[in-house]
Amino acid sequence: MIARRQDIVVAASGARFCGRNLPCSIGRGGIVADKREGDGATPAGVFRLLGAHYRPDRMTAPGVIGARPILRRDIWSDDPLDPVYNRFVRNVSKYAFSHERLRRADRLYDLVIPTDYNWPDALPGQGSAIFLHAWRKPRHPTEGCIAFAPNDLHWLASRLDPRTRLIVRAK
Repeated sequence: MIARRQDIVVAASGARFCGRNLPCSIGRGGIVADKREGDGATPAGVFRLLGAHYRPDRMTAPGVIGARPILRRDIWSDDPLDPVYNRFVRNVSKYAFSHERLRRADRLYDLVIPTDYNWPDALPGQGSAIFLHAWRKPRHPTEGCIAFAPNDLHWLASRLDPRTRLIVRAK
């Protein structure tokens, strides 16, 4: 796979995008070719980016095509038994399946860029919700997502275009 300048290329050592090296965090389980729900690993492969979700009470809309505000009760389903497994679910008050709230008290999901990993036809147990988001602290491992310093994430988001791919390399 030959990476293009507008691709985000991620390895355990960091990311490269638009000629710039960016420190990032990956999953606590490393980068794997065989991702499973709950393994804490970041999946290797080539993925598309699915717009962005952002907290309108904390930031202005990012310049990403299809950016959607995160409402108070927005979630992402991470339950393999859920008919909408690995999907965004808008504004629900009660949800019977396991899920992740997108509107968090911390700032990790102020800007979230979902990938098309195991999407749109999600296979149960293969893993869900692989996002680009802000890190908790430098290089602190994630549950499988790819996390950046907030300023780097905003810089990256402002330069995305419909051709941008996420390339995650195991080595």
